[in-house]
Amino acid sequence: QVQLVESGGGLVQPGGSLRLSCAASGTVFSIATMNWYRQAPGKQRELVATIDSDGGTDYSDSVKGRFTISRDNAKNTMYLQMNSLKPEDTADYYCYADIRDWSGRFRDYWGQGTQVIVSS
Repeated sequence: QVQLVESGGGLVQPGGSLRLSCAASGTVFSIATMNWYRQAPGKQRELVATIDSDGGTDYSDSVKGRFTISRDNAKNTMYLQMNSLKPEDTADYYCYADIRDWSGRFRDYWGQGTQVIVSS
């Protein structure tokens, strides 16, 4: 069973930065798309950023220019560099990965989430 473990969340002041990590462990043969989602209290989950296996990226308009998604395929790890953080960025951030695992099939995997609080 593959597991995704997020880290790097915490409390930061507006204008500050955080770097989230998402590491896949277990029997990982390959990883296709990896995404970051977030869910704020009382809000639906939203897609923040996505990165494909070739490194191509897309961002939601709300974070474009402030966040950068990246991946290290050798480490099976994805990152989200968050700069110029705003209070509205406060949310639980979730890692998603489309992973070819031990079964030989691509499956959807989700992390447990890491909390980001942007407050003065």
